[in-house]
Amino acid sequence: MARPRFLPDNFTLMLVATVALASFLPAHGEGEVAFNLLTSVAIALLFFLHGAKLSREAVLAGATHWRLHLLVFASTFVVFPIVGVALKPLLSWAVTPELYLGILFLCTLPATVQSAIAFTSMARGNVPAAVCSASASSLFGIFITPVLVGLVVVHHDGNTGASPFDSIGNIMLQLLVPFIAGQLSRKAIGGWVERNRALLKFVDQGSILLVVYTAFSEAVNTGLWHQIPPLALVGLVGCCAVILAVMLAITTFSARWLGFSREDEITIVFCGSKKSLASGIPMAKVLFATGPLGAIVLPLMLFHQMQLMVCAVLAQRYATKQRAAQAKAGKAGAAKAVKSDGSAKAGAGR
Repeated sequence: MARPRFLPDNFTLMLVATVALASFLPAHGEGEVAFNLLTSVAIALLFFLHGAKLSREAVLAGATHWRLHLLVFASTFVVFPIVGVALKPLLSWAVTPELYLGILFLCTLPATVQSAIAFTSMARGNVPAAVCSASASSLFGIFITPVLVGLVVVHHDGNTGASPFDSIGNIMLQLLVPFIAGQLSRKAIGGWVERNRALLKFVDQGSILLVVYTAFSEAVNTGLWHQIPPLALVGLVGCCAVILAVMLAITTFSARWLGFSREDEITIVFCGSKKSLASGIPMAKVLFATGPLGAIVLPLMLFHQMQLMVCAVLAQRYATKQRAAQAKAGKAGAAKAVKSDGSAKAGAGR
């Protein structure tokens, strides 16, 4: 039987089920300690496998396009936080203070890797540049996001726990060290990882589900759903939609104003308007170890699903326009060739 169109993808359903499970059966005591340890191991394994999978050749192929990378970098780490702060009168009115902190945290995160590259490819954009830009965003985000959290999030709320600047070492230990270890092991296990992509997907999704379960278990134990009114959840959906629409508009018009090609515009839009759930949730676990973690990651979860649905439609539209443009160019070339051939024959007849 065909899957109904109104149903979201399996991973989204698993996320919803995990939140429901944590809401009704949260982890307590020794179980909570065990889940936290298992989550840390899964996250380290995830970044190790990503390091082993990342092809340095593919990254270097698009590394020379510095104008594109600079624009994507500015969109991800400069414009996004500015938008989050600038929209505070609207966003803080629609959601609770804890959810607004989650929105600010969302704005400081690096871009996605897999989905940004997949949508760029689907839309017929500059894939090598997308690989380089998204991978660099994910790597540099390990250093930049904690700094931005210190400048943006803690500036708005001093009760999020220890200073994120003090957490950079923890971020490096839990995320960067396994990633580098994976890169160093690429020659030995890179081929095996490429042949077993299902394992990486399992670890990727499994680690996220573990973090979501532990985060929401802790949040439920401290009364999360009693602290967030239903209207605030509705407001959060609207806030995520506004931020996504603003960033899609900014990246699109910036690319056109600066004279980038259609292929480069596609890369800029999909790499500069997306935020990483895979990197964001592990970072939140480190940066907000003593803060309202459930409320912090909830905006990211909603934004992630929203960006996937919107970008899927956008990628299809880009692909349709690209096919139409190529077909038009092909017809024009054929007509020009026929005209030149006719002129040549007429000249020969004379």
